[in-house]
Amino acid sequence: MSESASGLILRTQPLTETSLIVRWLTPDFGRIATVAKGARRLQSPFLGQLDLFYLADFSFSRSRRSDLHTLREISLRETHSALRQDIRRLRQAAYAASLVEQATETETPLPAIFELMNGFLGCLCRQKSAPQMVLAFELKLLNELGLKPDLGETRLTPGARQIVRALMQNDWPACVRLKPTSAQAGELTQFLHGFLICHLGRLPQGRTTALTDD
Repeated sequence: MSESASGLILRTQPLTETSLIVRWLTPDFGRIATVAKGARRLQSPFLGQLDLFYLADFSFSRSRRSDLHTLREISLRETHSALRQDIRRLRQAAYAASLVEQATETETPLPAIFELMNGFLGCLCRQKSAPQMVLAFELKLLNELGLKPDLGETRLTPGARQIVRALMQNDWPACVRLKPTSAQAGELTQFLHGFLICHLGRLPQGRTTALTDD
């Protein structure tokens, strides 16, 4: 029996010469993996439908033997095409996806984290990329995971604490408009680096380039 979902594509990888593994972030099923059989064939109905950060409605048949389910149908809702026109935006999106994969369990409902990721990608497409977007994503994700930093227990300066509160509480456009000083940005970058490693064990690759404004 087929099940239906809406989701963002976090990652794809070849399975065979003709098939593709598609890893999704969905609100109702959390992170799930599907096999798109024949997706790499030129005549496949999946052709042009499966790429990083695409938002789609899809159906799948659940496997009884593994966590790799069979993709049946897909209907695209959003491609986030602007991400592929700016390497800085793409780096930030890729790092955020890797962080979500590392910080969450598979097949556990993640409605708030799905909305967080979808909102982040939408803002990246509409706004000029800014390093504080990455810091805001980290802080908002930590909050959804129940790991919000206790600012009273940190050694952050008052100005940096104020930036942290704003990044956690403000919407994405307001986060883009924030202008932390170089000292504040460096202080927050270093603090969150240590905080994330403490709670997640390690950081995915790509954080340094995602935070580079060049």
